Amino acid sequence: MDDTEIRTVVRRLSRPHPSGGDVIERAAILAAGGDFRAILDWIDAHDGVAEEAVAMAPTGGLHGSRMSYGAGAAPAPPSRFVLPAGTLA
Repeated sequence: MDDTEIRTVVRRLSRPHPSGGDVIERAAILAAGGDFRAILDWIDAHDGVAEEAVAMAPTGGLHGSRMSYGAGAAPAPPSRFVLPAGTLA
């Protein structure tokens, strides 16, 4: 994919972000069926950043954190990427 194709895909899949930029979901990039790695590289090259994951309160009672989020659990990949204002203009 060239720069123009990637910009078109990102513009189509993104939506406004409260920061004034645009946000694109990881799932939308995967569902679009394009070259996922090339799109992520393009986002990175245009100063896009992975949105910080919001920590969830433990569930499942007193020992809920031991059920699935124990020590050594791999962090989830970022689910959204935020592009600065004007990147897709």
